[in-house]
Amino acid sequence: MKVLITGGCGFIGSNIGDALLKKGYGVIVLDNLSSGKKENINKKAKFYKADIFDKKAVQDVFKKERPLIAIHNAAQIDVRKSVADPFFDAEVNILGSINILNSCVENKVAKIIFASSGGAIYGECNNSAPNEESIPKPLSPYGIAKNSVEGYIKFYSAVHRLDYTILRYGNVYGPRQDPHGEAGVIAIFTSRILNNENITVFGNGKQMRDYIYVVDVVNANLKALSKAKNQTLNIAAGKPLSVKELVKIMSGISGYNKKIIYKPKREGELFKSFLNINKAEKVLSWKPKFDIKLGIKETISYFKQRP
Repeated sequence: MKVLITGGCGFIGSNIGDALLKKGYGVIVLDNLSSGKKENINKKAKFYKADIFDKKAVQDVFKKERPLIAIHNAAQIDVRKSVADPFFDAEVNILGSINILNSCVENKVAKIIFASSGGAIYGECNNSAPNEESIPKPLSPYGIAKNSVEGYIKFYSAVHRLDYTILRYGNVYGPRQDPHGEAGVIAIFTSRILNNENITVFGNGKQMRDYIYVVDVVNANLKALSKAKNQTLNIAAGKPLSVKELVKIMSGISGYNKKIIYKPKREGELFKSFLNINKAEKVLSWKPKFDIKLGIKETISYFKQRP
């Protein structure tokens, strides 16, 4: 069985690709390398360099490879860039996704698994973890785009009978995450720790996120290959953790003891974001296996081995 992964050179996509190959699937990677890295591509995977909004290039790959399932991870992931340039964000994240959906239908793909964003779609969580029935309240063009693509996927399912599973992720972290990118505070802090540099926290450190280790995200994708038909699921730890608590855990594991620098909160950032994962546990038979301490230990160990 062939599975095509858009954004398969990225942090999450490449980890999914490795797991699929171990299970015996054929893996096709489509990525423009704008943020993904060629070194992340498994040698057993077939790679095509292309933009997801390039109609001919995408169609050619689908026609040639005939995948049975598409896992759509490719995206413009920088929230601040989406605010600065919503046109570009929409071109990649909305029009690019429609291009992928069209290619799925035209080439008889059975199912698409879409990497959505719980934090960006639900907005400020306050004191209750949103479930999949909660009203979306995206506060950025990035979140608006993710929510829009979910709507298009449901349209293609209803009209063209394309099966889907939408996975709304919390804050994913782990091996291969770019510590120099916009996303991924754990990767950024890990880089500072290993280089013995000061960690900078924007805000008072009480802001909370729902951190989920990438291996747990991979396992959710593997289960979604054959389960959760036409379902939308939150994939996270289901537990909010403050930035101060995160730094304390990372410092305890690594022995880091430098001063934390606090700077003013950045505009547009959420104070609290965490997700209710009860539906994923029931529908997908999935639970996160890595608690935050084990996940961070694995992450720090990975980055220690890199040049």
